[in-house]
Amino acid sequence: MKFAIVGIGHIGKRHIAVIDAEPNAELVAICDIDLDRCKEQSELYGGIPYYQNYEEMLRDSGCEIVSIATPHGLHAEMAMQAAKHKKHILVEKPMALSVDDSNKMIEVAEQEGVKLYVVKQNRFNIPIKLAKDALDDGKLGKVYMVQCNVMWNRHKEYYSNSDWKGKLDLEGGALHTQASHFLDLLVWWFGELEEAKTVRGTLHHDIEFEDCGVSALRFTSGVIGSLLWSTAVYNKNYEGSITIIGEKGTIKIGGKYLNKIEFWDVQSYPLPEDIEFSDKPNNYGKYKGSSSNHDKLVHELMENFAEKRNGIVEGAEGLKTIRAIDKIYQG
Repeated sequence: MKFAIVGIGHIGKRHIAVIDAEPNAELVAICDIDLDRCKEQSELYGGIPYYQNYEEMLRDSGCEIVSIATPHGLHAEMAMQAAKHKKHILVEKPMALSVDDSNKMIEVAEQEGVKLYVVKQNRFNIPIKLAKDALDDGKLGKVYMVQCNVMWNRHKEYYSNSDWKGKLDLEGGALHTQASHFLDLLVWWFGELEEAKTVRGTLHHDIEFEDCGVSALRFTSGVIGSLLWSTAVYNKNYEGSITIIGEKGTIKIGGKYLNKIEFWDVQSYPLPEDIEFSDKPNNYGKYKGSSSNHDKLVHELMENFAEKRNGIVEGAEGLKTIRAIDKIYQG
């Protein structure tokens, strides 16, 4: 399939590298308002056509699917624009900054007969898949509680050097950026968020939304839990973890990218042996970066198209995370 990518920041460059390396995908265009970024990436990848005008790219590039990696507040409008040009859509998290915009994206994609996917690459992490299998097989018995901690550092320059981060209308909030992948997993495992009671504050950064928060949660499955999130941790990231407490077992997933099993005690269900958990940074030759499973997501997406099946997070599933974020902020 012929891909075009709009937004060539940190995540956009990762999309370029992953799609360039995927045998079943062809990168035919890139787009960004920053001309220097366009030229740099075009030269790096053999002269890929670049555009500074999104509408022009949609009209002239011949792409079949658009990967959207722009500031969050632009996702909804750009996705609907792509759909109206009959392009399939792969949008980075969060799919949008409101439930209303998310619903509009889904509606327009359905009207235009195109697919809308949301990037949720952590679902491909080995520890996440192991925990999912244990839950699906009932190995933990009744699940009582879940604890999720996102205790990260974002230095002040992370916001001050950006023209969109820290701004409510373009970034949304810390839940949209730092915690949405964690919330996706909680909703995937325990059902939609039914109730939230939240306290939050802006205690460290000069930004338009919170940098610290804590919320008590209840999911439709009956599981209760907590979410603690912060971008104000001193010096460097401390922890990103999910702990599941069940009738017949306890699991804690941690590591920098939810890539390690930190505790596993499940009745009659030991961890399989010889599993490689070690985290390795991505290296695509022309791009090196922190570990992620964007490559697995794109490969699975191509197989889904070839075999006309589901498996990747589509719009309606991505909407559940936006509903959860809204409920936490309103709690």
